[in-house]
Amino acid sequence: MPDTYRKPTLDKDLEKLSTMEEATGLISRRFVTPGLALVFIFLCAVIAAVFVTGHPGAVIIIAAAVIGAYMALNIGANDVANNVGPAVGSQAMTLGVALAIAAVFESAGALIAGGDVVNTISKGIIDPVAVSDPAVFTAAMMAALVSAAMWIHLATFLSAPVSTTHSIVGGVMGAGIAAAGVDAVNWPTMGSIAASWVISPFLGGLIAAGFLAFIKTAIIYQDDKIAAARRWVPVLIAIMTGAFAAYLSIKGLKALVSISIGMALAIGAIAAFLAWLVSRPLIARQSRGLENRNQSLRKLFGIPLICSAALLSFAHGANDVANAVGPLAAIVHTAEFGEVAPKVVIPLWVMAVGAAGISVGLLLFGPRLIRMVGNQITKLNPMRAYCVALSAAITVIVASWLGLPVSSTHIAVGAVFGVGFFREWYTENSSRRADYVARHRGSSHVETDNRAGKSDQRRRKLVRRSHFLQIVAAWVITVPAAAILSGVLFVVLRATLS
Repeated sequence: MPDTYRKPTLDKDLEKLSTMEEATGLISRRFVTPGLALVFIFLCAVIAAVFVTGHPGAVIIIAAAVIGAYMALNIGANDVANNVGPAVGSQAMTLGVALAIAAVFESAGALIAGGDVVNTISKGIIDPVAVSDPAVFTAAMMAALVSAAMWIHLATFLSAPVSTTHSIVGGVMGAGIAAAGVDAVNWPTMGSIAASWVISPFLGGLIAAGFLAFIKTAIIYQDDKIAAARRWVPVLIAIMTGAFAAYLSIKGLKALVSISIGMALAIGAIAAFLAWLVSRPLIARQSRGLENRNQSLRKLFGIPLICSAALLSFAHGANDVANAVGPLAAIVHTAEFGEVAPKVVIPLWVMAVGAAGISVGLLLFGPRLIRMVGNQITKLNPMRAYCVALSAAITVIVASWLGLPVSSTHIAVGAVFGVGFFREWYTENSSRRADYVARHRGSSHVETDNRAGKSDQRRRKLVRRSHFLQIVAAWVITVPAAAILSGVLFVVLRATLS
């Protein structure tokens, strides 16, 4: 009799223990990524200590290395999603593959072409004379780094892709105003940066929508999709190759060799022609036996899309690593030599901190923003994602030619919005699409969503308005938010260090 009553009690106790173990496991997993991030920051502090032991200002340099590592982690968590998010959302690659590709190419871009000389005053927005005192300059750069990193961290937590360049610009501006007043700011330069809030997403969205319109007209809504794809996909691959060759010539390799816009375009034209020659037989072979439907077309864009994600990551690493290591290198130089220089050489260990930090931040925290950019703004397939990647490269080239300031984050996300809003307009207003659906109604040529009635299509919203408003609001307040936070931190640092 006693055993009969004891068994149910034991079962209940075991179930409670099992539930507690599951709960403990879930809680512990939440602390794994922050714990690994802290370990990385600690290792960066150790590396800095090894290289600067015995140097004047070693404590300041180690503290700055910790802050720079934190900034690099946040850049990887937020900004890199723009390069691989569309490819992941279109299912051209898995999240794991995207993380691996982006981490490798981000680090390669930062270390190979990241540059060995940077301006100490980001984007020339603060008069160097106004912060010529080494103590004031060091406090200003540290405040700028901390404020930018904290703002990007908050934006990542809220799933809002923001510009890391704008964040560090806002941080430098806020610290400069706190240190020397509003007259120290180069307001025309700040005006051009503010203009990029509109220019970048507008150009990115317009170019992406234009390419999607071409793909729909020339390939998707043709009776023989496969024959049209054989004709035009090699051309699109050639355009992409040429655009990225010019893009990397202008941006990614600027630290290695000086290249004019004309030379970059010539390099792009040669690369485009070679890519067209190579891709024609490859696409012809890949398209054999494919059914005459959109799902078949998506296979032809998969590999080019993966290549574009890798190239975007390389160029991003080459450019945006300076947002983390530029102020850090300036602090290192000032602490070692006791002077504020307009340009400084980036030590190798500083560049390594930035490159590794971007990759580690991507691997630990990147999936949140990758899913936002790739899945949650609008539905992407390989063709739409291809338009986003192509738009990013071409927009930078056009902006460089016109001398316009742009943000890679705003371009990529703006291109995603452009694709989504264009699809809304095209679904409702395109006579070509309506004629095609009418001719092939009930045919396997028409995808499931195309068989819906036009009255249903009119009610469909293909871009989530809540995400659109949230992201735009984050873009608008990035510079002022980072500036206010930086100004407050500068005052606190000056009071603490004095």
